[in-house]
Amino acid sequence: MPELPEVEALKDFLTDHLVGHGIVRVLPVAISVLKTYDPPVTALEGREVTAVRRHGKFLDLETGGGAHLVTHLARGGWLQWKDPLPDGVPRPGKGPLALRVALETGAGFDLTEAGTQKRLAVYVVRDPAEVPGVARLGPDPLADGFDEERFARLLAGERRQIKGALRDQSLIAGVGNAYSDEILHAARMSPFKLAASLTPQETHTLYEALRTTLTEAVARSRGLAAGRLKAEKKGGLRVHGRTGEPCPVCGDTVREVSFSDSSLQYCPTCQTGGKPLADRRLSRLLK
Repeated sequence: MPELPEVEALKDFLTDHLVGHGIVRVLPVAISVLKTYDPPVTALEGREVTAVRRHGKFLDLETGGGAHLVTHLARGGWLQWKDPLPDGVPRPGKGPLALRVALETGAGFDLTEAGTQKRLAVYVVRDPAEVPGVARLGPDPLADGFDEERFARLLAGERRQIKGALRDQSLIAGVGNAYSDEILHAARMSPFKLAASLTPQETHTLYEALRTTLTEAVARSRGLAAGRLKAEKKGGLRVHGRTGEPCPVCGDTVREVSFSDSSLQYCPTCQTGGKPLADRRLSRLLK
């Protein structure tokens, strides 16, 4: 799933390629991708893109006249820039293409979604706050006003494990499964530690890991074309998605805990005092 650093890089890329250009057509190919009907997608046609913004993991294309095209790429979604776009009108089918946006220049982009779980979402709204997911977002962890004191206040009273708290978009916007693993590894902290149990020093360490991990990931992604961002994300991860590989810090084997629809990765030596965490899916199978 694209997270804050990749969506930030897509925002920068689209700012360079879209702002100042007019939208000629918006073609929903998979009807399920469109989550709104008023205004219609045709309200975007003939309008100039005036700004591209990021809200957590949401991309927001603002056009003259106040209409916004807001996208959440979800787990299997991606944006593919094409210059020029293929000729002809795409036909609905079983392929990954979900929506196409064409510019007056002949260029544009496709929104695609891999896999069988269709969660890619597109909204045409007058105000991004009309999108439920945007309206309930917590603060952006890279915003200037997101200081350590505010972070500590967010975690105070949180009885959840810190992994889940970091992924809660209503608590902190933009961090998902991959970067929460990376942040916790950088902080040398167990993903199962209760958020409310953090000492002031642990809170400081986690805050520094959060800001540093995301800032460095954004810096690595900045300036890359949209098609190169996935590879950059994968190459920059230290533990997430690297089960069985050596930890780049201590050399211990990266372990995994599996859940019904996701998994987390961690280093026992760096994060849990050398003790492997119980894999709950495997534990159920052994009963």
